[in-house]
Amino acid sequence: MDILKPDLMWIEGRCYRLNIEDSSFRGEEDEQFADDGFAEGNSDCPVEELGESFEIETTEDGRYRASLLIPRYYFARVVGSKGAVRRRLENETKTQIHVPRQGQDGCIVIIGSTKSMVSAAGRRINLIVMSARQKQQFTHFLSIPMVGDSIKKRFMIFKEEVLDICKNSHGIDASIFQVPEKLHLTLGTLVIMDTNDREKAARTLAECKESIITPLLKNRALVVCMAGVEYMNDDPAEVDVLYGKVHVKDGSRMLQEVADGVIDHFCSKGLMEKRYERVKLHVTLMNTLFRSDDAESEMSRRKQKHRETFDATNILKNFEDYDFGEQTIDSIHLSLRFSTSASGFYQVTADVSFT
Repeated sequence: MDILKPDLMWIEGRCYRLNIEDSSFRGEEDEQFADDGFAEGNSDCPVEELGESFEIETTEDGRYRASLLIPRYYFARVVGSKGAVRRRLENETKTQIHVPRQGQDGCIVIIGSTKSMVSAAGRRINLIVMSARQKQQFTHFLSIPMVGDSIKKRFMIFKEEVLDICKNSHGIDASIFQVPEKLHLTLGTLVIMDTNDREKAARTLAECKESIITPLLKNRALVVCMAGVEYMNDDPAEVDVLYGKVHVKDGSRMLQEVADGVIDHFCSKGLMEKRYERVKLHVTLMNTLFRSDDAESEMSRRKQKHRETFDATNILKNFEDYDFGEQTIDSIHLSLRFSTSASGFYQVTADVSFT
């Protein structure tokens, strides 16, 4: 790629530069999601576990054809250096694979003499695309807003008390606390590269309401409580992210079942990677990547892979069971990363209600 003329992509009125993937950035998430319970998973999943997102039709000459709608950003991955990847796929599946020319949009077309070979080639291409997505920094995430008045008020009290009681603890300052208007439960992250991706994600979320949310909740909202704090690494004196724990007020597992079902459905569509058996229900309260006293650019920080931890020992001692309050949750958002809406929360690409 010519660094003076980078490829550009427009998503929801925002212009993004398509950077060459750098494996050294893998797992380095942004402020909201670094160490946020979504570590990189195993990309070596069996090909047969990928759902087929394409139809196979019969051509006039009796052969079989499939058209895969894939963002053009991934065409180079399918073709490979000097066409090596495409040739290998064609040889191993006994098919012909036609990829649009560089800079053009369109479908990757697979033609073969047997339906099974066309299907195999399609799954292999989907796997290549999925693997590439997993190495990219995500653009969107599924979230449940936790911005009720009670939650925000109690969070600000928590922040003030931590800054007072733990003011001598290493690494703690006001800048590493979450913005109260952006408190949320994170269900999962995904990469959306074009309009087709965005429409597919929105459809998938709508499908979740019909097949998962409504059957479980029967058009009811949930009252949840946030109480207690926790961290995920081994040493409480060297913490990167502190979380608030969330549970349904009536003690049911409804929210957990909804979260797990939604993520499973997105994974089945190839939009997400299955990383854990269960979604961890938590809200990020403090994150060292929020820290504002670093004059370096975000990219410089990523390359150096340096972040200053904080000592959470006194926070855990004094606020282990802190009550952040309760609120009614009634929707799941597909949120746009690096965005802020008029309400202070993230811009909504799509959403579904529980009721």
